[in-house]
Parts: sequence; C-alpha cells; structure tokens
Amino acid sequence: MLVCADYFHDEYLITSEFLASSIQVNPVIIRNIIGKLKAAGMINVSRGRGGMTLAKSLDEITFDDVYKAVDCVNGSLFHFHENPNPNCPVGKNIHNALDGTLAEIQKTFEDKLKGITIKDIAGKI
Repeated sequence: MLVCADYFHDEYLITSEFLASSIQVNPVIIRNIIGKLKAAGMINVSRGRGGMTLAKSLDEITFDDVYKAVDCVNGSLFHFHENPNPNCPVGKNIHNALDGTLAEIQKTFEDKLKGITIKDIAGKI
C-alpha cells in the first residue's frame, strides 16, 4: 500500500478502491489498514476526493514500524496454551523449555524488521 501510494501519487488518486484493485482484496480490508497506518503517522488521509498520501518518505518507514502499526500478531509471534497439564512431564515443562527460545527468535525477527525500510523494497519494483 505504501509503495503504491508513493509510486502512483502523481498519476492517480490513492483511494481504498484503487489500492484494493492493485492488491485484489476488499476495500474494507484496505480501509482498516489505512486507519492503522494513519494512526501511526505514516500516511495522511483526506476525506472525499483527497485520497491517501505519505506522511513520511519511504526511507523513514521500516518494516518494524508497519509491523507495529498493523499489529498483525498482537505483540507475540508465538502463542500457545497458557495452562498445559501440570501432571504431564511435557506439559509442566514446555514453557520453561520454549519461552526463552521463542522470545529470542521474536527479538531477532523484530531487529531484522528495524533494518529494512519500505524504500528498500520499493527500489526492487
């Protein structure tokens, strides 16, 4: 969506319908994401015929910014049952065995997201 807004800003009015036609999803889905990107300060939205514009340049927006804005996974990539059976040797030890490793994986993932900008991807189009 951000790349489309940048790429087509001089040619087309960037609306949810325009973006939905590019992505081939329902405009309602696009509008929900637009609201989140606007709340995060990445885009501006003008009512009526104004459309969407970028509030920041693509080199100022990282994948981490987008990841946090759209809240894809509600804070954690990994989530599994909070109360496994304490009478089962696997169940009573699974959190001790996995939690640290999963937290490390998530931190590595998020650190990687911080190092990639939307401009990095736009440059490949």
